[in-house]
Amino acid sequence: MNVLESKIICDAKKYVNSILMPLENYYYHQYEHALDVMTRAVYIWEKEWLSKEDIEIMAISWLFHDTWFTIQYDNNEFIWAKIAENYLKSILYPKEKIDKVRKIIQATDSNYDKPENIMEKIIKDSDLDNLWRDDFFDKWDKLKMELETIKKIKIKDPDWHHSALDFLWNHRYYTKTQENERWEKKKKNEELLKSMVKEEGEVVIKPNY
Repeated sequence: MNVLESKIICDAKKYVNSILMPLENYYYHQYEHALDVMTRAVYIWEKEWLSKEDIEIMAISWLFHDTWFTIQYDNNEFIWAKIAENYLKSILYPKEKIDKVRKIIQATDSNYDKPENIMEKIIKDSDLDNLWRDDFFDKWDKLKMELETIKKIKIKDPDWHHSALDFLWNHRYYTKTQENERWEKKKKNEELLKSMVKEEGEVVIKPNY
């Protein structure tokens, strides 16, 4: 049987959906995003010709990777994988596997730029995958709506487009699959952003990193 169709994964999907679905104003960090990340991560995992031994642990990590937003939107680093940990303890999941899940989820921290193993590299690449696709601008706009609504602020389009451009310039890939398949689209999205910024009367200057 496909591991992703196992009872433990199906039950985890239902649980994650139950805590994310009721949240209003979460236009980006939705259940669909969790599934999106899981789908891409499985794809990268298989393309990298890796063993299926830890696929269950990886799938659980991908599903729970953003659930801390349900408790606290900002300054939530201390929460990290606590929701996943509590859920897995409640179903008597082995402690050594819970420890792996917690470590993988922590790798999605934007300040964590040196993933230690292939699991951490894959979750970082798959978490940002939609930024290098055709739906990049749609996803980025949804994140803007989410921030404006939850934080009760107004973000000017030029500022938002600049932040997106900075994000692309600072980004790096961690797996060969992601780099090979997303590099070209990333450059196209970057060029589109640069043209948008210029149309808004802003100056585009790429920093020297």
